[in-house]
Amino acid sequence: MAVSLRKSICLCLTALAVVALGHAPKSASADPLVVDLSNHLVAITTGFTGTDVLLFGAVQNEGDVIVTVRGPDQDMVVRRKERKVGIWINSDSARYKNVPAYYTSAANRAIEVIAPAKVLQDYRIGLENQRFIAESGTSDSEQEVYRDALVRNMQNAGLFNRRPAKISFLSNQLFRTDLHFPANTPTGTYTINVYLIRDGRIASVKTTPLVVSKTGVSAEVYDFAHRYSALYGIIAVIIAIIAGWIASVAFRKR
Repeated sequence: MAVSLRKSICLCLTALAVVALGHAPKSASADPLVVDLSNHLVAITTGFTGTDVLLFGAVQNEGDVIVTVRGPDQDMVVRRKERKVGIWINSDSARYKNVPAYYTSAANRAIEVIAPAKVLQDYRIGLENQRFIAESGTSDSEQEVYRDALVRNMQNAGLFNRRPAKISFLSNQLFRTDLHFPANTPTGTYTINVYLIRDGRIASVKTTPLVVSKTGVSAEVYDFAHRYSALYGIIAVIIAIIAGWIASVAFRKR
């Protein structure tokens, strides 16, 4: 009930934006694109199973809309496994920089129909146009193999989505889409870019941040474990010993 009410309020605010755009003086340079989120914070608690964030907006005139969601950049290592003496072991590897921890997109039509390939490449729209910087030491052919493996691993984890989600236009100006964040969503600051495209060209771009953060007891435990890793390990061992001793006493009484 609360979620539906919040979404209704968001849509009402967007409708007001549409009215404002429509009544803006022609001489004034009215912003052709208005965008916002239902929530700028995704709180990860102990029982977090994933969530949807509503993105809504309005355009001044007709046009296509593409949304990209990019998680914080990180370094990733891709390893190749080889079978030796009947055992699978790690052999060669490649390290990539500037890999987003999460990537997804949304569009009201097929992205390749909305804009030409050159525009998509220039603005890094689409998973295939993400530029992962590989460290030296691997050939171009090897980099392509490792990159495909990296993308495949992230897709299997649900953190890369090659197929864009659907953006729905409720009128010629009002649009919305639900951005899904799975249970294993990494923490950090996400960048959401919204592109208004007309005749294959970028007419306007809006960027809004989204913070994914641990909260509650899980956040405190996570912070303690990273700040005082040695002490955390000692406490974990003590708890395990006490739990084992209690279990042995209970079974002995039976």
